[in-house]
Amino acid sequence: MNKITSKEIAQHLLTIEAVELRPDQPFTWSSGIKSPIYCDNRKIIGQPAVRKQIVEAFCQYLSSELSDIDVIAGTSTAGIPHAAFISQKLDTPMSYVRGSKKSHGKQNQIEGAQVAGKRVVVIEDLISTGGSSLEVVDALQVAGAEVVEVVAIFTYGMDRARAAFSAQQVPLHTLCDLDTLLTVAEEAENITAEQKQLIEQFRDLY
Repeated sequence: MNKITSKEIAQHLLTIEAVELRPDQPFTWSSGIKSPIYCDNRKIIGQPAVRKQIVEAFCQYLSSELSDIDVIAGTSTAGIPHAAFISQKLDTPMSYVRGSKKSHGKQNQIEGAQVAGKRVVVIEDLISTGGSSLEVVDALQVAGAEVVEVVAIFTYGMDRARAAFSAQQVPLHTLCDLDTLLTVAEEAENITAEQKQLIEQFRDLY
């Protein structure tokens, strides 16, 4: 299969409305922020053709750019299905990381494959500020894993996320980013140049 490009990923995300652009009718995030963009990559798992392309893009990157990966770790909850698809295709052990330890049983935070002493790549669906992804990295490192990289489907490209990953010295790669998606949306005449600028200005606030 030919290499799947960031622009192709952007087209898929827009087509299935996993990412929606609404500069004239902003969405309200859980934080209360009024945003001209909303990302729900959970929609991907309900679209087999798109899901196949996303998984193939992940696998192409991991196979060509990262070597000797012992464990694929999904973030809870949205990263879990993608990690499962990838680990199945690459025949690599998988784990997933809860937001916090269970309050019962063995009180595990990390489930599945053992990560101590292993080279682990974290699979995420979305990078906004980066905080939740880096909490997963922390949990894996405390458990003795070497976190090689965080790989995600999409990022808003916020400065605070770049700064957070840099401060923690954790490499980050995304299959698609906001700049690429906005270019594709404008070329398809889904948004105007002025609307594109409004979305970029919103992103640059953070």
